[in-house]
Amino acid sequence: MAGTDNLYSQWVSWAKIILPLAALVLLSTLFLLARNAPDAADIPLAQVSEMAREQLLSAPEFSGITDTGAIVVVSARSARPSSDNPDAATVDDLRLRLDNPDGGTVEVTGVAGALDGRARAARFSGLVRLETSTGYVMETNALTVTLDDGVIVSDGSLEIRAPMGSLTAGQMTFYADDENTGHRMLFTDGVRLVYHPQD
Repeated sequence: MAGTDNLYSQWVSWAKIILPLAALVLLSTLFLLARNAPDAADIPLAQVSEMAREQLLSAPEFSGITDTGAIVVVSARSARPSSDNPDAATVDDLRLRLDNPDGGTVEVTGVAGALDGRARAARFSGLVRLETSTGYVMETNALTVTLDDGVIVSDGSLEIRAPMGSLTAGQMTFYADDENTGHRMLFTDGVRLVYHPQD
């Protein structure tokens, strides 16, 4: 029993020396590796005045419910207020997700776009991609989503990959059916379908 007490006492006395030394080594390493914060004088004055002048909102996101009961979520990488319209903003990397009452989803992404609060609309531009949970993938140059009713209208021609094949069309309109139980896609203006039979 005395031997066990003696071993424990030796361990405690060594720990009193080793642990403070280890803490001192860790602290000195922390101070040696820490970087100095940039001095305010290192930031160019032109950059400071530009940052103060430009209003920018990073990673904005908002959500709501359309008249048809769909949940809509709109997000972007950044947004700037429009100089022409106080109710509008230009955005980068605009994204929209529509969760419909029937369980289907629609996701729209665009390189750039604009949000108009008064018109309750999101306009996508650049390379725009629309993807549905039913297997449709569409690409076009621009489209508009009306946030009140969830109607999506492409501005011009688009290419579509569908479960039954591939399509091209001059315009596409995505809207809720009359009973608000599901959604429909209407392709118009020179629709061309290449059917791929299932194996």
